[in-house]
Amino acid sequence: MKDKKAFGLWSAVFLGIGSMVGAGIFIVIGEAGAIAGEKVVFSFFIAGLIALLCGYSLAKLAITYPSRGGIIEYLVQTYKEGMFSGSLGVLFYMAQLIALAAVSKSFGTYAATYMASGVSEFYTNIFALGILGIFVVINLIGASLVAKSESIIVIVKVSALVIFTLAALYYMDPQRLQFQSSPSDMTILYTLGLTFFAYQGFSVITNSVEDMDNPQTTMLKSMFVAIGIVAVMYISISIAVFGNLSLHEIIKAKDFALAEAAKPAFGALGFKVIAATALLATASAINATLYAVTQIGYTLAKDGELPSIYQRHIFNNTEGLVVSALLIVPMILFLNLTTIASIASVTVLLIQGFVHTGHLFTFRKTGANPIWILLAVFGTFGAAGFAIYYTSEHIKHFEWYVMGAFFLAFVIEVVLRLFHRKSILRQIS
Repeated sequence: MKDKKAFGLWSAVFLGIGSMVGAGIFIVIGEAGAIAGEKVVFSFFIAGLIALLCGYSLAKLAITYPSRGGIIEYLVQTYKEGMFSGSLGVLFYMAQLIALAAVSKSFGTYAATYMASGVSEFYTNIFALGILGIFVVINLIGASLVAKSESIIVIVKVSALVIFTLAALYYMDPQRLQFQSSPSDMTILYTLGLTFFAYQGFSVITNSVEDMDNPQTTMLKSMFVAIGIVAVMYISISIAVFGNLSLHEIIKAKDFALAEAAKPAFGALGFKVIAATALLATASAINATLYAVTQIGYTLAKDGELPSIYQRHIFNNTEGLVVSALLIVPMILFLNLTTIASIASVTVLLIQGFVHTGHLFTFRKTGANPIWILLAVFGTFGAAGFAIYYTSEHIKHFEWYVMGAFFLAFVIEVVLRLFHRKSILRQIS
């Protein structure tokens, strides 16, 4: 009798939503809103369209090349086995680890606000390491528990956000959405990188393909449903926030704008509830992304790119999960993640652009619409370009940091090839 797969349509949808609706929206709504004002609503809408195009491209690749490695496999399939695909594969893995460290640290910061003594580096790190450890154990138990735990977490946090949004929309002042004192229309483009970053977790769905029931139909459906639900949520949330807070108030409470917007409807209790929801959302993102990172490490090891320890089995997962978690620990403890997390977000955007560009070489095999793929290429590179342009105005030499990340990945690829005789190979022939 054939074993039942861990991911059906809705568990895959919940996995995608859990990864997308993480720390991103709770920070991005304030950061992007401070730049574009009420026009951030349009930025979320455009970013949602780009995400749908990218999701379509990735879904078609996932169906054609059903690999746990997701983007890693698509890079080597479209660019062949060589230094370029290998360097991008290493870079993507590194970026995911850095992003996980940033999200874990964000969870620790939110959790530390509940301590009587206030936020401190000690409590932030303790909570960050604790939540990472909890989800390492969950992922070790197996894919089925990842799917079940993610479904429960997503239902709870989405319900909280829906209740907040409906109440905030009821109490909102329509006069705040007149766009009379909004910044220029160009700010919509400047914030596009930020708002797209809030959607980025949709690629996690492709990593579940080997654990997915009937991926030929489930993959594309789950991708569209997950992105569509999140797009509606983000647009509604941005309207609710700007309908309750002035631009000055949003800039003042930038990191907690979403929680601040709950006060008109629910008072101080609303702030605490949304802050708690932020904790849950951040934990959910760690859960989903850690699952994806494990699959990426496993695929790289299976293809020969990473040491064999990444594919040795431990409980219902691989030792690569433990290795990845251990690599994240020093980043949580010792690194200032503000700049490095920005670099990670941009590099992931650029890698997505390269994946969709490579898809143009194989669209006849995948059966994808080349126009949709081309639009995904322009959208992803465009979002990355505007993100680099804007961030360079605030972080000196940021563009050099991005190029430095690519160079480091290339050096690691060269070292692996020369000294360990390892190179990324196709998993799907």
